[in-house]
Amino acid sequence: MSLPTLSEIEAAAAIIRPWCPPTPQYAWPLLAARAGCEVWVKHENQTPIGAFKLRGGLYYLHRLRASGRRCKGLISATRGNHGQSLALAGRAFGVPVHIVVPHGNSVEKNAAMRALGANLLEIGDDYEDARLAAESLAAERSLEMVSSFNLTLVCGVATYALEFFRHCPPLERVYVGIGLGSGASGLIAARDALGLNTEIVGVVAEGAPCYALSLAAGAPVATAQALTIADGLACRSPSPAALQILESGLARIVQVSDTQIKAAMRAYYTDTHNLAEGAGAAALAALLLDSGTRPGGRVGVVLSGGNVDAAVFAEVLREA
Repeated sequence: MSLPTLSEIEAAAAIIRPWCPPTPQYAWPLLAARAGCEVWVKHENQTPIGAFKLRGGLYYLHRLRASGRRCKGLISATRGNHGQSLALAGRAFGVPVHIVVPHGNSVEKNAAMRALGANLLEIGDDYEDARLAAESLAAERSLEMVSSFNLTLVCGVATYALEFFRHCPPLERVYVGIGLGSGASGLIAARDALGLNTEIVGVVAEGAPCYALSLAAGAPVATAQALTIADGLACRSPSPAALQILESGLARIVQVSDTQIKAAMRAYYTDTHNLAEGAGAAALAALLLDSGTRPGGRVGVVLSGGNVDAAVFAEVLREA
């Protein structure tokens, strides 16, 4: 599978910049003291939807319009950030967007998607149920199904990684969470396009280990459930296309527990005064897990999103 080239990623960056300016990357001293190394954070929690996914949605809608292809609307399944991305991009490009979420999804992410103009449907018990429902509705209503993983999205998402690598000192390794795989794939694409040797470490939740199991087996492995506070990582059926990229581009994969993810959410708050949702904190959780056994140096972590419900975050803080 061909990853986006440097010129393609740069072109995508120019296209999305009017809606999504570059996000900052900072080295935080208190995180460095906690982790025992120089830590650079890529703040994708500071996009207009509070998550990296916006980049992919904007680029996807641009490509749709540039192709001249007409459609009645887009439909997709999400736990929240991918849906916000498509909703904002759909509004910007004048395309109706329908989003399927499972019952019990984040109240605040649902509200954000509705506020951005999405027609929100609640179906099923988890992301996989919502995805299957969205595919069925796409055929039934003649809508264009937009998977959470495809190469057009990856090209848009890779713009965050291009910023990260170009505006940081050389990074020895970078930790990135894996939901369906676009964030990690975009990081791999940008690293390879720039010809860097940075080690990329993928991170999954222990309660949603399908990518770790699949990479160990060398073939897709689905799980019966995906239960974790990191709803953006709660995938139980991997994308074969993403697996192909991750298998060749990751140095390794780390599993982190919900306890470790919550500790990382608190660390972001106390050390940087930034909110991190569970998926956004997973990369830091993996770095802290590695800190006792891996050499220090200069590392990066992707804070991929900060869209955590107030009640959930209050409970995380109370557990300290």
